[in-house]
Formats: sequence, C-alpha cells, structure tokens
Amino acid sequence: MKGKFPWKDMLVLGGALAAAIAGVAAIQAVSGRIDGVASMVFVLAAFFVSMYTEGYLWGVAASVIGMLAVNFAFRSPYFAFNFTLPENLFSGAVMLVVSIMTSTLTTRVKKQEQLRMESETEKMRANLLRAVSHDLRTPLTSIYGACSTVIENYDSLGREQKLKLLGEVCEDAQWLNRMVENLLSVTRIDSEKVSVKKTPTVLEELIDAVLVKFKKTHPGVNIHVELPDDFIVIPMDSMLIRQVLTNLLENAVLHAEGMTKLTLRVFTLGNRAVFEVADNGCGIPKERLRTLFTGTLPSESEADSGKHGMGIGLSVCAAIIKAHGGEIKAESKPGEGTTIRFWLETEEIETEETEDEQ
Repeated sequence: MKGKFPWKDMLVLGGALAAAIAGVAAIQAVSGRIDGVASMVFVLAAFFVSMYTEGYLWGVAASVIGMLAVNFAFRSPYFAFNFTLPENLFSGAVMLVVSIMTSTLTTRVKKQEQLRMESETEKMRANLLRAVSHDLRTPLTSIYGACSTVIENYDSLGREQKLKLLGEVCEDAQWLNRMVENLLSVTRIDSEKVSVKKTPTVLEELIDAVLVKFKKTHPGVNIHVELPDDFIVIPMDSMLIRQVLTNLLENAVLHAEGMTKLTLRVFTLGNRAVFEVADNGCGIPKERLRTLFTGTLPSESEADSGKHGMGIGLSVCAAIIKAHGGEIKAESKPGEGTTIRFWLETEEIETEETEDEQ
C-alpha cells in the first residue's frame, strides 16, 4: 500500500533551510562578516526541522544540506565546495555532528512524549473499564433482586409492593440505557481518533432538544434556563454535545442530594460559548474533584455502596469536550452545590442586509 507523501515535512525542511540561507545572507550584507554565524544558524534550522517533522530523516537531511550550504556559499572559496582545507573540513564535521545529535535528541524527546500520552490513555481506559463494570453490576443486581422477589413472592406481595419493585426495575433499565448511549459515544470518538465532525448548530435548538429528552425521563424536575439574547451558532457534533448536557443534568438529579434548584446557563465570552450546569445540592468532596473526569472510582466503599455511581458519564463528557477542542471543569463546595462548566468555540455569523437597489 502506497504511503502518503510527507508534504508537510518537506515544506518544513524547505522553509527552514530557505529562512536560514536568507538570514545568513542578510547578516553578511549588514555586517560583512559571518565567522561562525552561518554554522550556528543552520544548526538552529536543523533543530527546528527535527522538532516539527516525523522521524530522524528530515533532521539529518537538514544537517547535511546545511553543512554543504555553509561550505559552498559562506566559506572561502565562495560558491565552490572545498573540504581540503583543515578548517573547512573540521567546521563542517562539527556542524554535522552537532546537528545530527540535536535531531536525534529532539526525536527521542518526541517519542517519549508520545509514549507518555499513550500510557495516560491506557490508564484512562483501565479506569473507564472499572467504572463500566461497576455501573453495569449495580443496576443488574438490583433488577435481578427485584424480579426474583416478585417471582418468589408473587401471591404474598400486594399490588403497591409489586408496582414499587417494577418501578425500580424500570429505573435501573433506564440507567442501563443511558450507559449504552455513553458507551456508544466513547466508541464513536475512539473510532474517529479523537476527532469529531462539526456542523453549525443553533444554540436554542440544541438546548430545546436536550430539555425535551430530559423531561421525558425526569418530568418532575424543573430546570432554570438562562440563554443569551444573541443568535449563537456553534460548530459541533450536536448528538455528542446533547449527550454531554444530558449527562450533566442527570448527574445532578441523581447525586446532588438536597437539591432544590438546577440551572442550565449559557453565555458567550469572546469567541467562546460557555455552558454551565449548576445545582445547590450536597456538593462533591475535594478529593473526588481531582478524579471526577477520569472514570476512577473514588473508593471501594463507594464502589460497593449499591448506588449508581457517576461512573463513565463524566469521563465521557470530558472525552467529548476534548475532541471538540474545548475544556471542562468542575467547582464544588460541600453543602453548597456544584457547578460544571465547559466551553466550545463559536462561529461568527455575518448578517447581510439585503438591498433592493437595481
């Protein structure tokens, strides 16, 4: 299979060498002397090429071309290669060695950074799997227990008791449905290598869709909504951002004990649209905030408490927002409530006035 031609690396190499030649020529024109300067400039060019290209090849190529360019154009005899003079041979060899060492080191640093990022990704994936196993186990255990109770004690249970148990089954089934939606969102992002297809989305239409879906599952919860008066269009994958907002709202309903007010607020800050979901519930402990978006279970006691955990919901939110080029953060004070905030880049809409001039 034919590989893609590395146009970007070629442009970086050509641009860096052209800039180095122009820079040395300008210094020579101004000062009349370039003793030692030419070699330093081309070493810097090789370093730049190594930093912004893939692999060793381009940095080494920049080193060799730079050494030849210095010998040909900026050392006596000018515009001729001459490696017979000891000083020319020595300076060329030193420049080549320094440039190659620089290219090697920068390439190694980039590889180490890539390995570090891969390690963090694997760690997050492991945390995600732990959270998934916990969040699946809890509702399945509850469903199994409720169904077993109804089957084994069908004649002795009253109608209200049966309805209560069936209601718990329905609630846990809804939780599992949300879990599947989150998992689908994660696989969708992963399959697209952390990139999403953005389309211009009107803010009001997005919020309306979120509220309609939320009201179907939580008809008794009132949400105070604050939106800007301006017409806002945001490039996004609307399905994924709806999933984020739904996760945040449902997370508040399920975990903000004592909550009496739930607010969904959107405002603009420069070229960003800032989304806030705030509640006045019990808040989140400080130690939990540090791992809120990683999928890490806080403790064995909480993991085995039998409650629906925050699980993958918030880690999915973080992955989606990151894939959109945004950022998500949480602020909380125990006993006062929690605010989760994220931002997305907006799209400027030019309003054109129609003129009827013929």
